[in-house]
Amino acid sequence: MSSTDALVTGATGFVGANVARELLREGATVRVLARPNGDRRAIEGLGVEIAEGDLVDPASVRRAVQGARMVFHVAADYRLWAPRPEEIYRANVEGTRAVLQAAADAGVKRVVYTSSVGALGIPKDGTPGTETTPVTLADMVGPYKASKFLAEQVALGFALKGLPVVIVNPSTPIGPWDVKPTPTGQMVVDFLKGRMFATLDTGLNIVHVRDVARGHLLAAERGQIGEKYILGNANLSLDEIGALLAEIAGSRAPRARIPYAVAWLAAGCMEVAARITGSPPRASLTAVRMARKRMFFSPAKAVRELSLPQTDVRTALAEAAEWFIAHGYAARVRKTA
Repeated sequence: MSSTDALVTGATGFVGANVARELLREGATVRVLARPNGDRRAIEGLGVEIAEGDLVDPASVRRAVQGARMVFHVAADYRLWAPRPEEIYRANVEGTRAVLQAAADAGVKRVVYTSSVGALGIPKDGTPGTETTPVTLADMVGPYKASKFLAEQVALGFALKGLPVVIVNPSTPIGPWDVKPTPTGQMVVDFLKGRMFATLDTGLNIVHVRDVARGHLLAAERGQIGEKYILGNANLSLDEIGALLAEIAGSRAPRARIPYAVAWLAAGCMEVAARITGSPPRASLTAVRMARKRMFFSPAKAVRELSLPQTDVRTALAEAAEWFIAHGYAARVRKTA
C-alpha cells in the first residue's frame, strides 16, 4: 500500500468521520479502515483511500496500517445491548490489540487511541471525574464500558513497551455526521419529533464533535505518550439539555421525570422483547444503570496541555439539530406561541 499521513479506523462512525474530515482540512492524506459491506454514508464523497477490513481480522488490520505515519484508532463496537456480549469484547479489546500490534510492527510515529469517559472513575462526592480518578473493572457497568476499560489497559501496556500511543477519552459528542445516530443523537432526533416527553434524573458532559475531532489531532501533535486526555466541555443535567433543545427548536422542554423503578421495568420488558425479535431495545438495562450516576467530567487537562477548543454546547446542539433536519431524520419543529 502507498504511504499515507494517517490511518483512521472507525471513520464510518460518528467521531471517526469527523476525525477524517479534520485531517483532510489540515491537508493530510487519509486512509480509512472500512468493513466490506459496512454503512459508508458518513464518508461519502470524502477524498480518502479505503482499506477494506475488520478489527477482528488482524491480517486486514496489518495491511491497512502499512505505510501510515499516524494511526487514529477510533473504531469500537458501541452497543449498550448485544445478544452476544463476547462480540463487543472481541472488537474492542482484541481489535485494539491487533491495531496497536500492527502499528508497533510497522514503526508508526504516533498512535491516538480513542477510549471513552465510560472507562474512567466517577468521584463519589459528585465532583467531576478526571483522568486520575481511581477506578477498577468492577466499577464498569455493562460489557461496552468493561471492554473499553480493558482496551485502555491494552493501550497503556503498549505505551510501557515503547509504542508512542496517546489515549483520548471523549465524553458525549454532539454535532454533524451522526449517521447511525448515537444514543445522544437519537435523543436530539426524538426531541425534534416531539417524542421526548420526560427525562431521567441524570447528567452528561456534552462536547461538540468537531472539538473532539480537533482534540485527536492535538493529542497526536502535543499529547504525552501513555497519558490520557478527557475531550469534553460542559456538565449538564438531562433537564438542562432538554431546556437548551427547547430553546433551539422553539418548543417546550420535557416537564415529566421518569422514576428509576419505572425506567428499569420498561427497559427490562424491552430487553425480553429484544431477545425474542433479535432487534435492539429502545432502552437497555445497562443504559438505565449507567444513568444512576451523573457522567460529569473535567476537560481541564486537555484544555491546559492540548489547547482543546471549547465550542459553546448550544452551538453543538443547534448544529446537530440542523444536520438531522437537513438529512431527513426529523422535520423542523413549528414554533410554539
